[in-house]
Amino acid sequence: MAFKIAIIGRPNVGKSTLFNRLVGKKIALVDDTPGVTRDRRVHAAKLYDLTFDVIDTAGFEDAGAATLQGRMRAQTEIAIQEADLIFFMVDAKSGLTPDDRTFVEIVRRSGKPVVLVANKSEARGAQGGALEAWELGIGEPVQISAEHGVGMPDLRDAVVEALGKERVFADDEEEGDDIAESDVLIGEDIADPDAEDVHAYDETKPLRIAVVGRPNAGKSTLINALIGEERLLTGPEAGITRDSISVEWDWRGREIKLFDTAGMRRKAKVQEKLEKLSVQDGLRAIRFAEIVIIVLDATIPFEKQDLQIADLIIREGRAPVIAFNKWDLIDNPQEALAELREKTERLLPQARGLQAVPVSAETGRGLDKLMDAVMRTHRVWNSRVSTGKLNRWLDGITAHHPPPAVAGRRLKVKYITQAKTRPPGFVVSCSRPDAMPQSYVRYLVNNLRDAFEMPGVPIRMALRTSDNPFAGRAKKKK
Repeated sequence: MAFKIAIIGRPNVGKSTLFNRLVGKKIALVDDTPGVTRDRRVHAAKLYDLTFDVIDTAGFEDAGAATLQGRMRAQTEIAIQEADLIFFMVDAKSGLTPDDRTFVEIVRRSGKPVVLVANKSEARGAQGGALEAWELGIGEPVQISAEHGVGMPDLRDAVVEALGKERVFADDEEEGDDIAESDVLIGEDIADPDAEDVHAYDETKPLRIAVVGRPNAGKSTLINALIGEERLLTGPEAGITRDSISVEWDWRGREIKLFDTAGMRRKAKVQEKLEKLSVQDGLRAIRFAEIVIIVLDATIPFEKQDLQIADLIIREGRAPVIAFNKWDLIDNPQEALAELREKTERLLPQARGLQAVPVSAETGRGLDKLMDAVMRTHRVWNSRVSTGKLNRWLDGITAHHPPPAVAGRRLKVKYITQAKTRPPGFVVSCSRPDAMPQSYVRYLVNNLRDAFEMPGVPIRMALRTSDNPFAGRAKKKK
């Protein structure tokens, strides 16, 4: 079993910067603003020949349990309990503060092995701050620069000394990865019809689900309700979540990775650099997801921003599922549900038949139905139809409603084949692709969706002309 290291310290000492350094990629948001990180995040990491899981945490702050800072501190204390080793990080540039002296007592009481890390040691005058760190009484400070990668060999040696060689080299597991980019299909281009489908439906791989929506729609509360624990920071304040946090979960024997994201406001309202970074992180989570649960506040659904988020997800080719959250606040549920489903069909015609489920993250109502809808949508998103069935369908549909005539010449639709899945993509061979009206393409897509039961997912249809085998061949001379 791999060991875990939790990075602990007051705000703005560089915990997330060290986390990104150990993980090997910029996953956690980093900014000069104190208190950027709020949730705890776990990821596979490597430090030379050591492989382990590292936990990024919110900055320790002295606050009441009911406040946002108090709830952040509770998440950090959970990380201390989960960890095998603690990196207690201080800022060598600014020296010790009263908070450092207060919080080191909490770490000492945990009884866990501790490595004292003096970050920002590359700064002028940092030597004095590093020497001052001896006063904490938890050993010699390891002087590093997380931003520049200085001092990493000393940090590695300190880990081995703290845990012992037998513990750190107990297993030789390969490091994991939250997101394998090669497993993800992005964009709207249709692949070559003869190319192998590299995205075959594989239930052994974890299903990646991103949870998105406007601020204060209840995204983090929904994930906590699904997994049955207070894993993510929640509260009445809007915009608590900043990073896209992944949570591993098992649902009826199926491995799932849930990605919580920051609330997405209208672009015109996003002014601060930190919020822009949070939104970019959320967009990245959408692009790397398979299913995207769009959480709508059932009391104020289908705001303009909700529709823009849904349209973005469909354009990216992800499979959307709508969760009408806060259903416990609705007075006439049957009447409201019928109205909301009618609006879903009318306002989001580009993914006709989109699954929409009423839920209450607060009471736990409707969560099983939501996951059933997710699994149904995922199967459709991965579905494949044989070329024979497609062309029998095409013959019938074009006979019933043939393509129109353009400039006095009737367009010919010759055959269709499925080029890919995730989302389903089809290639139609026709006489003049550039002249085919978009209304007829929509007619084909809508009828194909109905005929082969593909509700609620994006369907890509590309038009191509068949090559003339005699094109370019010189005429024979007599």
